[in-house]
Amino acid sequence: MPEGDTVWRAARDLDRALRDQELTRCDIRVPRYATVDFTGKTVRNVVARGKHLLIRVEDEWTIHSHLKMEGLWHVYPKGGRWRRPAFKARCVLETAAKSVVGFELGFLRVIAQQEEDDAVGYLGPDLLGPDWDSGEALRRLRADPERPIGLALLDQRNLAGIGNVYRCELCFLAGEHPLTPVGEIKNLPRMVELAHRLLETNKDRSTRVTTGNLLRDPLWVYGRTDRSCLRCGTRIIRSELGDNELEQRVLYHCPHCQPAKVTA
Repeated sequence: MPEGDTVWRAARDLDRALRDQELTRCDIRVPRYATVDFTGKTVRNVVARGKHLLIRVEDEWTIHSHLKMEGLWHVYPKGGRWRRPAFKARCVLETAAKSVVGFELGFLRVIAQQEEDDAVGYLGPDLLGPDWDSGEALRRLRADPERPIGLALLDQRNLAGIGNVYRCELCFLAGEHPLTPVGEIKNLPRMVELAHRLLETNKDRSTRVTTGNLLRDPLWVYGRTDRSCLRCGTRIIRSELGDNELEQRVLYHCPHCQPAKVTA
């Protein structure tokens, strides 16, 4: 599942392939931008911003994408065989040596570079970005103390880069039930710092690990429905949580290690 670490790696790989390179082919397979052609122009750089990816073409344009649930970018040698069907490609960029293909991108558009702040400026501090600021992330989280931590962590306006996997794992590692209000989290600064450390640790590897065991049981709770908690043996519970019915996301937690708050 694409989260901030996945997008960071994609940006790194695309930047290595495209930075300072002249495009010999530009094929954007989104109807609104089908006539856009950057052939002959030079890619300045490629950067990640939370879960967003920005491919900057010279000093004028940006190809802005979001992987959503299924999207991914591949880099191939020029003329190399694609590992995904061609009909799933949404963007093809080629240089003299490389082919870069975006498959099943949930969101893709072309904007003027001067509009980047309008596009991604609302995001909170990027957990893997040069602007990471734990103090600002804490300020944003604490601005709504009644909001469940399981929703606040997914809100990219608070801190950018956390997806559903990290949401579940962070709540477990902090010993907090996902429905616990932000204002009642025992050690919110530690939780934020842990989020930063986990993404930093995982950004250079394709297998996401939170337990320290890369080969077996790499995650504490995510995807472990009805299996035993690795810490206490209690059955992991699967549920859903979202701001509304359309935004419900699968949630995993251990009812023993993450007890729900008891209200009078």
